[in-house]
Amino acid sequence: MNITVKRESILKPVLAVLGVVERKQTMPILSNILINISNNSISATGTDLEVELVAIESHTGATGQLETTVPGRKFADILRSFPEG
Repeated sequence: MNITVKRESILKPVLAVLGVVERKQTMPILSNILINISNNSISATGTDLEVELVAIESHTGATGQLETTVPGRKFADILRSFPEG
């Protein structure tokens, strides 16, 4: 599997949903963000079971398809550490 995406294209939706994703949860999956890359768009979904946020970035130039969950805060920190571009 090979996914190509610009840092800014994935960082923007991740940061948008990060507010509802908590570090310490009674259910570990709630600290994760659902990432979906397909059809030249990227979506990120976060929830705390009361509120669900979905952020979509269109026309990103993303190639490949992917749907997975990642630890929200850790993933955002990793993305911030990458150089722009």
